[in-house]
Amino acid sequence: MDKKDIADLRRQLKTDNDLLTISDIFNVYIMKETTDIYHHQSQPFEMLDSDQQELFMANFKKVLTGQLDEKLFELKFQQDAEDSSQFILHKGLLSRNVEDWKEQMLRMTEKMIEDHPYEKDTVITFIRADYLKPAKQRNEEAETSDRDAVYSNSFILCSINKTEEPKKEMQFDYIEKEFKYKVEADPVIDLKHPLAGFLFPAMTEGAADVNHVLYAASKPNEPDYRFIEDVLNGEEIVTAKENKTVFEDIVRDVVGDQMNPSTLANVYGEIHRVVEENEEDTPPTLDYKDVERVLQQSGEQVETDKVKTAFQRVTDNETYELKANSIVPKYNSKSIKINTKIANIAISPQDLEYVRQVNYQGKRCIMIEIEEDAEIEGFKMLPEAFGEDTQ
Repeated sequence: MDKKDIADLRRQLKTDNDLLTISDIFNVYIMKETTDIYHHQSQPFEMLDSDQQELFMANFKKVLTGQLDEKLFELKFQQDAEDSSQFILHKGLLSRNVEDWKEQMLRMTEKMIEDHPYEKDTVITFIRADYLKPAKQRNEEAETSDRDAVYSNSFILCSINKTEEPKKEMQFDYIEKEFKYKVEADPVIDLKHPLAGFLFPAMTEGAADVNHVLYAASKPNEPDYRFIEDVLNGEEIVTAKENKTVFEDIVRDVVGDQMNPSTLANVYGEIHRVVEENEEDTPPTLDYKDVERVLQQSGEQVETDKVKTAFQRVTDNETYELKANSIVPKYNSKSIKINTKIANIAISPQDLEYVRQVNYQGKRCIMIEIEEDAEIEGFKMLPEAFGEDTQ
């Protein structure tokens, strides 16, 4: 799945949507510090009142929110995994009656809690749904409707949510004219901050891919590897942060640990161009030859063998391919941080060329080229000749 596929599905997660039908919702309650199922309940989603439906829809959107390779990860299923989750989920998806569906979801639940008690009471929610995606964009001038041809996909979406202790509150009773201490015993399910979740099968341009599952982590770049490998039986992944670190280590191995900001700006600019040119296609990757080309076009004189050796040294695989999307910081925001003891500066990648580190009167200084007067607390800074006061 790419970000467009995920965004398309997330937009459909709303009530009264004729393109999305959620047939069943199944909630499983797990007591904290145990690996036992305390209670489970299945019911048709349409039997929930509208407020409950809205709460769950917002929760499901949260599960599918985040950047790919940071918070969302498309996993390929391991081949020949014991008690395969791919088989369990596929069987549950194709089940014609609710009891069979529940049985498979309970098998998935058992895999989640096996030897892994949660710190708080936890609710695991599964839904089974059908999503209709128009095969082509709507044409206002055409006589045919965009609904004439659609892809139809069934899917399972899972959300794992912790519970919180109810708040203890003081209330004032207007009728009895007295203060009362309110005590609630029922735990509150935190639907706003999912601990994890997944979507099966993955979808690519409207077509289901049962060989992949989309995993959602709780926080960016902090996936639960136990959940990925033991619960979902997914193959090994590399986060965007890890991918960027590998790139930086390779470049450092090739050119050293010093680089001019303008050169770094050119490196990011070249990789950003590659990403932009391939935005509609498969996410681009960079092998050692691509990294060599990027560095040379950015002004660094490097040799092929040196780059190839760096790949081997850093990744143990000279044919390793880096995901270009993960390397470039967010290009249209101040995503690069320059940290010093005196000040922290945030700047966008393309503006790095305006930054210099210079020596002035025996001291290291950061110089930033600007087009307008800088302001401090509403006051314009007084211009100075380099090293001299104008007054």
